[in-house]
Amino acid sequence: MISLMRQHHDMRHLPQARRGIIDEDELWSLFCDEQKIERGKIMADLYRNRDQVKGYASYRPNYPPELFNFIFSKTTGSQLAWDVGTGSGQAAVSLSSLFDVVVATDSSPEQISHAPTHLPNVRFVVTPPSLTAPDLHRLVAPPGSVDLITVATTLHWLDIPAFFAQAHAVLRRPGGVVAVWGYSCDLLIGGGRVEEISRRIYEAICPYWEKDVREMVQDGYAGVDFPFDAVEGAEEGTAPVRKFAAEREMGVGELIGLWQTSTAYQRARKAGVELITEEVVEELKRAWVEEDGELNKKKMVRFPISLRIGKV
Repeated sequence: MISLMRQHHDMRHLPQARRGIIDEDELWSLFCDEQKIERGKIMADLYRNRDQVKGYASYRPNYPPELFNFIFSKTTGSQLAWDVGTGSGQAAVSLSSLFDVVVATDSSPEQISHAPTHLPNVRFVVTPPSLTAPDLHRLVAPPGSVDLITVATTLHWLDIPAFFAQAHAVLRRPGGVVAVWGYSCDLLIGGGRVEEISRRIYEAICPYWEKDVREMVQDGYAGVDFPFDAVEGAEEGTAPVRKFAAEREMGVGELIGLWQTSTAYQRARKAGVELITEEVVEELKRAWVEEDGELNKKKMVRFPISLRIGKV
């Protein structure tokens, strides 16, 4: 069990929730305490800088259609999806072609301000870091009405037991689906020097992620206590995750931008530590030219994705 989960009440005492016999007020009294809002506040505070938010959105990969097709194949309805921690709306855009209505929420107004405005069936909502039960049903959805809840590369910022309680409160029964996924920043870039330097940058940045966050993402959320019933095809080998990959062509400047807009890099900068020095940038550029013959050529970068999925 990862350390974040030890800070909160264990979800394993909720077998009744899986059968729909659950008292919502009791759930909120169990999970909604002062600790609950801290990660949400941290997440919102990290994205108050407009330039960083713009960069964060522009350097991230789009999630592959195969991921959404697999998730959609496990749902029993297509009326309403809730995208939690939507950021600039990458997952919400893909969901909009599969569901009648998508509610996309985030605690960062800056992130939401960069979401697309041309999707008539997507409602972007800024939510407080701590949602009460009435707020949940007013801002997101009525009880038992949501066909799918998605959490794209965000679960590690949430108060996980509180979020799972919210999910149980709004999912349609039977068959409502929860899908959480994240991508590793241990990038695959052809196996040469560029990939080696990128991995060194990743390893230098890693200590500036909170330890439990880093472990959770590196583990593909496999260690999270997941209080939902299994769906067919959701496991690979002995791990309770299914693997996908996002791909994006990136130039050397975009790869550097990807690292420099990460939350861990920003945290290091605030502490007065520069992790990507001019020497590292020049080394990366030389390796880029050695591999591709020119600096302006783009490389295909693969982001490994791990999916946890279950249903009520």
